[in-house]
Amino acid sequence: MTSIRPPARTTDTGRHSRPSGTGRTVVVLVLVALGALIPVLGPSPALHGTGEAEAPGTGGIALLRTVLFAALSVPLGELFVNRLARSLPGAPPDRPRSWSPYAAAVGLAAALGLASVVATGNLVPGSVADVDVGGLYESRDGKLALLEVNGFLAAWLCSTSRRPGLQVWPLAAVVVADALRAHPTTEYSPLLGSGLTLVHLTCASLWVGGLLYVLRTLRRWGPAEAGPALLGLYARVAAVLLAALTATGVGSSLRRMPAGTILDQLTDTAYGRVLLAKVLLVAAVAALALWARIRLSRAADPLAACSPARAEVVALGVVVAVSGLLTALPVPIRW
Repeated sequence: MTSIRPPARTTDTGRHSRPSGTGRTVVVLVLVALGALIPVLGPSPALHGTGEAEAPGTGGIALLRTVLFAALSVPLGELFVNRLARSLPGAPPDRPRSWSPYAAAVGLAAALGLASVVATGNLVPGSVADVDVGGLYESRDGKLALLEVNGFLAAWLCSTSRRPGLQVWPLAAVVVADALRAHPTTEYSPLLGSGLTLVHLTCASLWVGGLLYVLRTLRRWGPAEAGPALLGLYARVAAVLLAALTATGVGSSLRRMPAGTILDQLTDTAYGRVLLAKVLLVAAVAALALWARIRLSRAADPLAACSPARAEVVALGVVVAVSGLLTALPVPIRW
């Protein structure tokens, strides 16, 4: 076994080591994807047989929210991992090229699309003439949509400046705005719901974007000893992020689906079905994260943990898509 590892590490820094592990990863992802297939296809299959009506433009809104969540994750993950890397003694100063400007531009486009929906009374605009920009200032949702647009614009300006670290503040404003948007004032205890969503969205962005940037950094550093140290440091923080995600996710679900009805609503409502798919996917991601941590601590080549970590990134991407769909579906009734 030791005679096989060195060539794999020399030729491609461990990327092709233990192909059987990659095969097992693919099997796990396929099985979980089958369980989440119907909700991921879009709102229509999730709503089928529930008696719930599909709102106009649900598919497009779900796509825009997915893009917005991904655009948040990339720059926040970069800032997070760069801070971790600076705490490592002897870490190479070289870093991958930042994707933050591109993410902010894409996020700005998604935020503009969502703002146009709000400006037409939460309907998909048929033309530019249907968009009432001035009306955005007259409603709570409109002001929050404008805050997200301005937040991504400011983040783009900061990411292209000499002090890209300043983009954390406009990005934080976007997270706060989206947490407030998700819980209107007519909802039961909206501030509690917004607080849970704020923590949930922040932890999710750091987890998804952080893992992506860690893998990009390891590829850049090659066989440097600081690579496994960075991956191990990220894994320890990711465990805390997963715990916070689980706690806030359970809390949010119990607020919208009381404990006595949650089992029925998981199968009888579109929101419940997609939520169930998200739970399955997050469970798979947690299993992949645990597998990567075990390989990191036990394998002769610590970078062998990159194989399940790459699969974890793919699964997290699907989780982001499911989360975008979840925000566009009707909230279940509190029975």
